[in-house]
Amino acid sequence: MTSASPIKVILIDNHPVVVVGLKGVLDTYQNIEVVGFAHDVTTSLPLIRERRPQVALVDINMPKINGIDAIALIRNESPETKVIMLSMHDSREYISSSIMRGAAGYILKDVATDEIVTAITKVAGGDTYFSSGVRDLLLDGRGQSVSLTGREQEIVVLIAAGKSNREIATELAISENTVETHRKHIKRKLGLSSTAELVRFVLEHPDLLIDLPTGG
Repeated sequence: MTSASPIKVILIDNHPVVVVGLKGVLDTYQNIEVVGFAHDVTTSLPLIRERRPQVALVDINMPKINGIDAIALIRNESPETKVIMLSMHDSREYISSSIMRGAAGYILKDVATDEIVTAITKVAGGDTYFSSGVRDLLLDGRGQSVSLTGREQEIVVLIAAGKSNREIATELAISENTVETHRKHIKRKLGLSSTAELVRFVLEHPDLLIDLPTGG
């Protein structure tokens, strides 16, 4: 929509070439406005406090303060700012640590720019987003069901993989209202209150989830 304000984004990466290149590309998208950039976490905090970006794209490997430790500092300066980790690593340890600290997304540096824009848009809208390599890890659930039904397990893993109610409804051939009802039941059963906690559950309890197909 042309009337909607662009999503305000700040870039934090200790590689100047990455920052300049990413800013140059994101500046070509009308729905995104890069409101600042920094090459280290300490320098970024005053910018975040002043400009209140909706999304911070943060490199996971930086000197002094790394991206994972930066999440709490960023949220302390601007609680409404959502953090997307930008990384070359697709290890479960990095992903789990990022989400447990409060990251709303995790994307690999080799993804296409359009996917970065999709991640920014989804996270700014309140969803989570994980790039395809990361999503494969999130979808790698195996084992025996404990407290969730088969359908609930399917839905919780798809939620954790960053899919919206509409996408889940389409994939499972059910209504969006049904997805939302399942979402509420899942949270109640597991004692969870947010999507980030659902993601954390999948990462911490892959043994409790059934084998799920990854195709559409």
